[in-house]
Amino acid sequence: MGKSMYGIDFGTTNSALAVYNEETGEIQHTIIIPSLIYFFEHRNADGSPNFVVGEEAISAYLSEGMKGRFIKSVKQILSRSSFIETRIQNTRYNASQLVAIIIRALKERADKLIGEDCRKAVIGRPVFFDDHNVQKDTLAQTRLSKAAELAGFTEVRFQFEPIGAAFAYERGLTKPEHVLVADLGGGTTDFTYLVLDPEKDGSRDRKNDMMATGGIYIGGDSLDAAFMWERGTPYFGKYTEYEATPGKRLTVPKSLFANICSWEQMNFFNGPRIKKDIEDYYYFSGKDRLFKNLITLIDNNLGYSVFRSIEQTKIELSAAVSSRFSYHEMEIDIDEEISLSLYDEIISKNVNQIASYLDHFMEQHNIDLTRIDSLFLTGGTSMVGSIQKLFKQRFPQVNLNSGDNFKSVATGLALSGYLFEE
Repeated sequence: MGKSMYGIDFGTTNSALAVYNEETGEIQHTIIIPSLIYFFEHRNADGSPNFVVGEEAISAYLSEGMKGRFIKSVKQILSRSSFIETRIQNTRYNASQLVAIIIRALKERADKLIGEDCRKAVIGRPVFFDDHNVQKDTLAQTRLSKAAELAGFTEVRFQFEPIGAAFAYERGLTKPEHVLVADLGGGTTDFTYLVLDPEKDGSRDRKNDMMATGGIYIGGDSLDAAFMWERGTPYFGKYTEYEATPGKRLTVPKSLFANICSWEQMNFFNGPRIKKDIEDYYYFSGKDRLFKNLITLIDNNLGYSVFRSIEQTKIELSAAVSSRFSYHEMEIDIDEEISLSLYDEIISKNVNQIASYLDHFMEQHNIDLTRIDSLFLTGGTSMVGSIQKLFKQRFPQVNLNSGDNFKSVATGLALSGYLFEE
């Protein structure tokens, strides 16, 4: 019987695994990989699927000239009933199978580190996979459970991701605290209000300590989508006009550009019908130069590289007052200075939605501001300046804390072994 248990934070942008030694009660290792899959243009010589995961996916995507199929933000499709499967290298993949590829990659790396085939894991999940939709939430949970099984786990429990983050934070406390945890990831923003006590670390029953949970389907991908819509899509022909009938010109449908702002849609935005429509618009636009960029983007699978530039701009603006949104690939040329004030304006709708939900969460659960001892932020999106400003304004009297934005949740999940005793 093995002595290890894994805490797995399967994230929209990055995924992490923490190895917990059940004999010593210590975290032994933590592994982090980008939640990316790259399927090469062709299968292996023996006919088996040919793909790589994580950082290797980025390298392969670039070195193969972006000819294969790049999958990002696959977590976003877990709750999508409209997504049944996609065909890659003449093989059909459903949502569970795609997720399992990433979870299995984490498991294999961890197993190699500890020399053990670990089958036991606590896997994180957002409070809501999709805004308070029970049917979609159930579908996502079912698909994630199947993915864990396909990845090789036989003993699995699920824990809310912000609770995992809270347990990681608890280990550094010296006295009990009422803590509001905000986990701002790539796909969702989740809140948990609970009592943390270092003397309860590892206790089996923590139900009474969990006073409120909630979440909203907005995260880092939402900010990137907003930026792509406002500053990116004009470079791909959003305002292109075409001749609908002789002498009558119309603007190409905005729906085309909504698709390239969402990774869950862009991953599968390659159907022959859509491509035919786009080719027709291009022809009847008089072969508009900017609209040609849209064809180049889709045909050459450039989406990830564009969003990488957008993300780099976001990261730089977390510490600077301006940044360049720069992208140069296959005759697509973008070079524009973005001020922090402009970026804040672009993402303001999303930030305001998070703020409104936070107010609702506090009111719904009758959370007394004066009772909150500290605020714990985790997740990559928590580093965005507007997000930091939001929480400082809402809780001026509360200590603002943060842990490792990419390891906290996995660590806390690995400390949630009490779930197996219930």
